[in-house]
Amino acid sequence: MRILCVGPIWRGSNAGGMFRALSREGHLIDTVDEYYYISFHASNITSKVVQRSIRHIQVNEFNQAIKTAIDLFRPDVVFVYKGRFVQPETLDYARSKGKTLALFYPDVSMKAHGKYIPLNIPRFDIVFTTKTFGITDLKNSYGVTNAQFIPHGFDPDIHRQYQMSDEDLRNFGCDVSFIGTYSQKKENILAAIKKALPEVHLKIWGGQWERCTSPLLQDSIQHTSVLGDLYAIAIQCSKINLGILSEQVVGASSGDLITSRTFHIPGSSGFMLHERNVESLQYFAEDEEAGFFDDAEDIAAKVKRYLSDNGLRERVRLAGYQRALRDHSLDKRAQQVASRLSELVSKR
Repeated sequence: MRILCVGPIWRGSNAGGMFRALSREGHLIDTVDEYYYISFHASNITSKVVQRSIRHIQVNEFNQAIKTAIDLFRPDVVFVYKGRFVQPETLDYARSKGKTLALFYPDVSMKAHGKYIPLNIPRFDIVFTTKTFGITDLKNSYGVTNAQFIPHGFDPDIHRQYQMSDEDLRNFGCDVSFIGTYSQKKENILAAIKKALPEVHLKIWGGQWERCTSPLLQDSIQHTSVLGDLYAIAIQCSKINLGILSEQVVGASSGDLITSRTFHIPGSSGFMLHERNVESLQYFAEDEEAGFFDDAEDIAAKVKRYLSDNGLRERVRLAGYQRALRDHSLDKRAQQVASRLSELVSKR
């Protein structure tokens, strides 16, 4: 198939990883990257004001680029990853050209990322969701009956074993790490670890942690994100990598049950201590391929246990890595996606 992939392709992005996996499956792909057209990462007030003032111009340019790519590349499928800035008229244009339209939606809520996504969802021939509860949410909120669950996976181009340097170990080495965006729930869980185990060397990477008010965590916050290769290196340099899940938000019937980190951590050959729920236990065997915790009290006990038993931690880490290699790469997910897309294309 010819697949026009719409979404960010920066090194380490989940979208770019899926696009490359589709390419490795033998499909012809072209990409239209929203980051090339739309600026939304300004750090100072003046830049933020400027980028907001020209946002509508940039969004229009981005959508025109999609239309141009449709005419030039002549894809069988327009494959949109999340699609925060894709306008409904652009999908209507693709439909008028006879294209199969697919959405891959990776987040908890379809209502938390701008006005276009809710308007666009009914226009797609297929919606892939990384949340099992997304199937029900799509049906209840939008009447969608053409949804399919595809879990996240790890990107073998990024999430792989690296040779650690002494400098890497100085910069990223720690007992316990969490990599992810701030939330109050995450603050509470991490603070519980430091309260119970103040000697534990904890590092916290990710955005919005300036919102954290716990004095227990101030020395642990790194005040930056780690992306791409550095993300995988940070995972490998941490003895324990935490999989703390996002809370329920408006527009979703549940909080996260699994997330991209569920597969990135073992795919990067890291030891994972993951929040326990029925779904997360389906992917990795407890105490054999990953550790699991129930709540803030339990996580401190599990951290203490795994830090004190290097042999156990190493056995679980290696088994989790092997499980990820066998079952949870983006190549496996791309096979599922491509199979469904091929069915839809053949019916047009």
